[in-house]
Amino acid sequence: MLKNLTDTILLSPSIIATDLSTLGSVVATFDQSCMHFLHIDVMDGSFVPNITIGPGYIQNLKQHTDIPLDIHLMIEKPELNLQSFIDCKPYFLTIHFESTRQPVRLLQSIKNSGIKAGISINPATPVEQLFDILAYTDMVLLMSVEPGFYGQTFIPSSLKKIEKLNTFIRTNNCNTLIEVDGGINEDNIADVVKAGANVIVAGSSVFKSSDINKQARKLLEIAKKGQ
Repeated sequence: MLKNLTDTILLSPSIIATDLSTLGSVVATFDQSCMHFLHIDVMDGSFVPNITIGPGYIQNLKQHTDIPLDIHLMIEKPELNLQSFIDCKPYFLTIHFESTRQPVRLLQSIKNSGIKAGISINPATPVEQLFDILAYTDMVLLMSVEPGFYGQTFIPSSLKKIEKLNTFIRTNNCNTLIEVDGGINEDNIADVVKAGANVIVAGSSVFKSSDINKQARKLLEIAKKGQ
C-alpha cells in the first residue's frame, strides 16, 4: 500500500479533530484503504499556542492500530526531544523549518533512523527557503492555515505555494512528496490536489461525520478529480 507514494493521493486524517480520550478504542474500526496515515499534531504551547500530546500517548496508540503514523512536530527546538519521537517509529516524522537552527542535521537523523523525514513551513514562510534542503527531505508539509488549532479556513494563496513547490520538484527530479494541512474540505480538496499535493491532511472534514470511513472515501473520490 505504501509503495510508489507519488503515484496516488493519500489521506492522513488529523486525530486532533477527534476525541483523543477514546481514540484507542475506536481506531481499530478505521479503514486503512481510505485512511492511509494517522496525522498526529504534537504541540508544545510555545511554538504554537495549543498543547496536545506527547510520545507516551503515541506509543500507547500504536498498540491499537496498524495504520502508519504521520507525526508533525509543532515544537520549539525539536532537537531536544527528537529521539523520543523517533522511538515511536512513525512512517513520517516532520519538523518545522522555523523551529530549529539545525534543520538539515535533524532531517538526517530522522532518515538515518529509517523514518521518512518531513519539513514543514508556516503560511508566512516563502517556499523558496526549502529549495536548497529538499535533498534531505522525503516530504514537505505546507501549512494552509496558521498552525495551532484545527477548524480554521483554508488560506487561498496556499494553492500558488503548492504549485511553486511542485514545479521545482518536477523540474529538479526531486523524490519529494507534498503534504498540505489546514482547512481542507470537500470544496477545495480537488484544487489542492490539482496544484500538486500528494498527501492530504483532513481533520474536521473527516471526523465531523458519524461514519468517518464513508466520509474519508468521499473526500478521496473528490480529491482524485484534481489529478
